[in-house]
Amino acid sequence: MKYLRSALTGKCCLAGVGLSLLIPLGTLAADADYTLVIRDHRFQPAELTVPAEKKIKLTIENRDVTPEEFESHALNREKVIAGKSTATIFIGPLEPGRYPFVGEFNEKTALGVIVAQ
Repeated sequence: MKYLRSALTGKCCLAGVGLSLLIPLGTLAADADYTLVIRDHRFQPAELTVPAEKKIKLTIENRDVTPEEFESHALNREKVIAGKSTATIFIGPLEPGRYPFVGEFNEKTALGVIVAQ
């Protein structure tokens, strides 16, 4: 039984090391950080310019008391941000272009676009 326990422990450690080798340390880091603010059911700024071909860390601060959902089909991202809270989304690297997004809970007012150039 003692041998079985140590063999299993060793295999678990090796599996953990193997998994950590699959994700290089720099993979999760972004090249640049940007912030969007949700206030009065609107994104501020409504147009955010970012560098093309760079990975972006996008922090979204919801200053409203109600939740909002950041949704962008062009960016393939969807995230609910609770009222009075913050969320982080990583996007890119992006080709040069315009990437619209919307606050799905307030589609008439919460509109925006990320411009990669």
